[in-house]
Amino acid sequence: MSITWVGTILILEDALSELANVLGDKGYKIIKAKTAKEALEMALEEKPDAIITNVFMPGMNGFELCRFLTSHPSQAKAPILICSTTNQTSHLVWGRKQGADAYLSKPYTAEELLSAIQLVEMD
Repeated sequence: MSITWVGTILILEDALSELANVLGDKGYKIIKAKTAKEALEMALEEKPDAIITNVFMPGMNGFELCRFLTSHPSQAKAPILICSTTNQTSHLVWGRKQGADAYLSKPYTAEELLSAIQLVEMD
């Protein structure tokens, strides 16, 4: 018997509907943000169990968002998953240095996304 952890996930991503559908089908409560600023406000207010972000966004990028969230006392424990089209080792390393718990390169399957979420939840 496997145990699946289910909680609230804040998604800041350019493929919101795809991610929300996959995670919602597995029982996760989804909170959606369209900008990094909106994600910051929602993260501080809602205190999600995990956060999924893209790297490239107008204004604040995903690395900056990770750095802010991991330095804020109320969000230091929420795992952060970065999803990006860039499959470069330097991005993965930089993401980890900024506080991301996992990095997933696009395109990815629903199974890869769920596996990454479950891995960061266990840390």
